[in-house]
Amino acid sequence: MISLRCPAQNYAWGRPAEKSEVAKLAGLNGSIIDESKPFAELWMGTHPSGPAVISGQDSTLKEWIEAHPEALGEAVLKRFGTDLPYLFKVLSVQTALSIQSHPDKKLAEKLHAQQPQDYKDDNHKPEMALALEDFEALCGFVSNAELKQQLQQQPELRLCVGEEAASAFLEAEEEQAKPALKAAFTALMTCDAEKVAGAIDTLVQRLNQEAAGRALSEKEALVLRLNQQYPNDVGVLSAFFLNQVRLAPGEAIYLAANEPHAYVSGELVECMAASDNVIRAGLTPKFRDTAVLCESLTYNTGVPEVLKGQPVHDHVKAYRPPFDEFEIQHIEAPAGESVTVPTNHGPLLLLVHAGAGSATAAEGSSSVKDAALQQQAELHRGSIVFVPAGTVLTFDASAAGPLKIWVAAVNAKVFAVSVEVPAEVPAEVVEAAKEPVLVA
Repeated sequence: MISLRCPAQNYAWGRPAEKSEVAKLAGLNGSIIDESKPFAELWMGTHPSGPAVISGQDSTLKEWIEAHPEALGEAVLKRFGTDLPYLFKVLSVQTALSIQSHPDKKLAEKLHAQQPQDYKDDNHKPEMALALEDFEALCGFVSNAELKQQLQQQPELRLCVGEEAASAFLEAEEEQAKPALKAAFTALMTCDAEKVAGAIDTLVQRLNQEAAGRALSEKEALVLRLNQQYPNDVGVLSAFFLNQVRLAPGEAIYLAANEPHAYVSGELVECMAASDNVIRAGLTPKFRDTAVLCESLTYNTGVPEVLKGQPVHDHVKAYRPPFDEFEIQHIEAPAGESVTVPTNHGPLLLLVHAGAGSATAAEGSSSVKDAALQQQAELHRGSIVFVPAGTVLTFDASAAGPLKIWVAAVNAKVFAVSVEVPAEVPAEVVEAAKEPVLVA
């Protein structure tokens, strides 16, 4: 195992340091916290925009992996090359993130080649968000029926979509619904800014007046909140096109490439393919690439699937999206107990979210030999640890309370063979680590 120091990002939409889980974890991980700045994201991985550094050294985890590629495991090396295929994060969301999507691999390569200043790498970025507290987001397009209702009930929205595109969508048969949705959304997002501002002013005034006589819908209330954060921004109106999703702690949603979304508020753990590519078109002061976003979206409709995690061991739960690069696991060792967890064929990143204790790697369970590797790591809230592929891990929780750990891992479906453990690993440790559901 290798203990890591990981950087925090101070984006404007983040929470004040005293209220931010990112700031708290980053401080406990060894970062200096500037109380005057918002804290938005804690990055754990090898992406060049925020690489993890080995504790007590100046070298990065990426440099170490490049020198010891066997730490990724044979299947991961063959499938993804000599780098971590995922980027692990914690997010603290105070104000809404931009209306955005992430490009697929082909589009990412094109955008990176043409605009490297805006698109920092050539990788796609499917992702998964897992709530640490009540979490709110806009994700994917609403059903055709709901959007038709909104176009009929919100005259200001219809004005900005335009009568031609709005009527075409309202009258579209099922086979024409997707191109009609694309035309309507594109018309809104490219509407003249002055026209949008006037329509939002009218909408806000109308809703505030109507609130005295009726309960506003959740979407209408959200629109008013978004306008307070980003006055007269076209992204305010785009909320009518998107599903409003609320997650309870421990629930997750996943987002494929080319799907529109915007996180609205809350604390979450996030995992994604190793990329920082974002196509933005609203609710942001940053660079907007509206034409690319509108052209590249899938225009699929419907509410995102909510994952609650599947138990794969007495003390391990897994959240598995349909993407090869990653999954998220949650490990909980009860207070005062010792737990040996299922062994993984790929590399792991561990984030201790609560509790204290230690992690011990079984002697000889990893093929990697290097002085930087620890046989045992002391753990506390904010500890971040890299674990080479195939390592047999045992966690010992302190008597003070349970040890709770979030884990980023390569998706189990990538592995098609049973785990092989060296003969020198004690038989009782091997038996405790066996779990056929987790290790494919």
